Amino acid sequence: MSALGGVVRSGVGRRRVQTVVVGLVVAIAVTAGVLGGSLMVASTAPFDRAFAQQHGAHLTAQFDGAKVGVAQLPASARAAGVAAAAGPFRTATITPAPARRGPVEPVTVVGRADPGGPVDAVTLLEGRWVTGPGEIVIHVDHRLPRSLQPQLGDALSLSDPAGGPALTVVGVARSVSETAGGWVAPEQVAALTAPGAAPGYQMLYRLAASDTTAQVDSGRAAIEASVPAGALAGARSWLTTRTNSAGSTLLFVPFLIAFGVLGVLMAVLIIANVIAGAVSTGTHRIGILKALGCTPSQVVRAYTVQALVPAVVGALLGVLAGNLLVVPVLAQTNEVYGTTDTGVSPLVNLLVLAGALVTVTVTAWVAASRAGRLRTVDVLAVGRTPGPGRGQWAARLAARLPLPRPVTLGLAQPFARALRSATIVAAIAFGAAAATFAVGLGASLNKVQATENHGDVVIHPGAPVSGPPPPGGAPEGPPRVSAEPPPLPDPLAVVRAITAQAGTSGYSGVAHTEVTTAGLTSPLDLLAFTGDGSAYGYEMISGNWFGRSGEIVVSRPFLTATGTEVGDRVVLVDHGTRIDTRIVGETFNPESRGMQILTAAATLAASQPELRPMEYHVTLDPGTDPARYVEALNAALGSVEATAEVVEQEVDEILVVINTLTGLLTLMLVTVAALGVLNMVVLETRERVHDLGVHKALGMTPRQTTVMVVASVVVTGLVGGAVGVPVGVVMQRVTVAEMGHAAGFNLPASVIDIYHPVELALFGLGGLLIAVLGALLPAGWAARTRTATALRTE
Repeated sequence: MSALGGVVRSGVGRRRVQTVVVGLVVAIAVTAGVLGGSLMVASTAPFDRAFAQQHGAHLTAQFDGAKVGVAQLPASARAAGVAAAAGPFRTATITPAPARRGPVEPVTVVGRADPGGPVDAVTLLEGRWVTGPGEIVIHVDHRLPRSLQPQLGDALSLSDPAGGPALTVVGVARSVSETAGGWVAPEQVAALTAPGAAPGYQMLYRLAASDTTAQVDSGRAAIEASVPAGALAGARSWLTTRTNSAGSTLLFVPFLIAFGVLGVLMAVLIIANVIAGAVSTGTHRIGILKALGCTPSQVVRAYTVQALVPAVVGALLGVLAGNLLVVPVLAQTNEVYGTTDTGVSPLVNLLVLAGALVTVTVTAWVAASRAGRLRTVDVLAVGRTPGPGRGQWAARLAARLPLPRPVTLGLAQPFARALRSATIVAAIAFGAAAATFAVGLGASLNKVQATENHGDVVIHPGAPVSGPPPPGGAPEGPPRVSAEPPPLPDPLAVVRAITAQAGTSGYSGVAHTEVTTAGLTSPLDLLAFTGDGSAYGYEMISGNWFGRSGEIVVSRPFLTATGTEVGDRVVLVDHGTRIDTRIVGETFNPESRGMQILTAAATLAASQPELRPMEYHVTLDPGTDPARYVEALNAALGSVEATAEVVEQEVDEILVVINTLTGLLTLMLVTVAALGVLNMVVLETRERVHDLGVHKALGMTPRQTTVMVVASVVVTGLVGGAVGVPVGVVMQRVTVAEMGHAAGFNLPASVIDIYHPVELALFGLGGLLIAVLGALLPAGWAARTRTATALRTE
């Protein structure tokens, strides 16, 4: 064993560059594996994990205080099937006018003294919890940009109840159960309840069995039976909340899984590639060991341990680095999913660490076993300069090229050892494919985000608040609006102001309503458009945009739910009026989980003749300054009670995560590919060191030596790039399309076909760049090697 120990120590010490490269490759591959595995865990049932972490409410019940007393409600916690309960909490409904532009809708507020408890432990994201009257903690809605939601320090004036107190936002929180739109101090609720109105109470329940609708309904029935008849005003199941929550992240979760799988696959493939090359290039030394009396079994054990020494160190460092990266990256996914874990998974760490070491062990064992089974004389003949005739055709062909001799010598080298060159091509191809795939995936998601933009300028009801600015200067952001909900402006006056404004390219007025249709139990959102720019931002999948009354455009989830296709007729019911419509087009529209209907305002003329647009979207001519346009348009709208604002390009939180991962994983993939090239070129250069000495003895300068070594990877770099780029494109197209289908959508061509020929050419040259970067270090070593030293190595 001591002799084998000496062999291991000698191999690790003598080949220091190879040892360092193996350690670095394993470290980076394990880092990517930990990050990828953690992403896969984070993307698995995120709502369920957040629900478990926050002890979410399986049933959120609202009780009528006129029919049940607050002292009677705790008895419902002992109903059959109830595992835990929280409350009663007094509730009220308010209509705030936020200090920032955004939808003004009624909000249910709940009086809670603290965010914790056995059920629905609210996660405080910013600020603090309420401590007394006049304060409110707002529930964050991740489906809206944060700039459109109240911020810390905003003072919310209330239009309902009339004369209600102003509330200052002191915190921003998230309830996975969505039990409230905001929370106030318990003593504040009475002041928010309209005079003479009956109080409302909320109870939150966790059920012993809640996996199916029937189980939740059974629990509800038991709770309802425990209180006076008619006391239960309403209840919401956690299954409904989970369905609604999944709709907002379903489109993006598979992309995170794809990144995770990419990281894990990269770890396995690159480790196997580097270890196999490292062991195979030691074949000549294996022959020497066998000549000195080592058995095949001893040779295999020695080389396996020799590969494991740097691999173990690299794997441990990789686990540490992976966990350090997981924490900040998954802190952003927690914002999207509502989870509270750090992302560090001991199981992922253990599996990745074990997988990496098993891969190293198996690869080294197989490579060493092959050489160990050969006869000693055959092994001694392998591993040095290739025999006569190997690659000579390539050398003769390269010599005819009108290039300097060092370049032609380098270009011919890969053909002398075709199998080893193939491993370099594989490493480069994998790096080029991964980079192409990662960048394309990020670009596709950005295209998805761009489909949410329907204009350069938006016009809302309400005039800017007049008067002196608040202390400290003018407020940042869009103009503040009055506390009262503003009336909808005169459409004709708004359109006249828009069309008269220089720089207007097009516009659309948007009215919102709800309709029903046969076969669907829930109301459907419907957007009714006026103007000539209604199609802006909507990407068509098939058919055409609506052009007249009675034509509608929908998304694939609507078609799936109704069993219809483009060209079919659908009857909509609006305010009791039946409207016969025809589906003329399918578009990509993730709003309302793809169940939103788009049509002309004239379609609703019979049911809502006085329907007015709630907002207007304006597109500008190229070169128009949006800020100056808005300033001039607001002057024209001064008498119309409407305010124009520049549309802010809000970046979705999940896109921040994706873009971060794109950059991080691309960097790691390219680095590992370059290290794989470095490892192979180092081994190749050391094996050909005698030939290198001959060239130097014949007059080759250090600069020419560097050129020759770098040129030896040009062919493999170009081939690797040429192979990897198409693979990356196919991966991107298939993954994006399939992930869209998994979310229930057909994606437009603009989301899938995102590459341009010039970009593909650059990605292909990226393979050459990876190869050159990996060859620079061994090229420098070869240039510095003395002629006499190189000649003595034979």
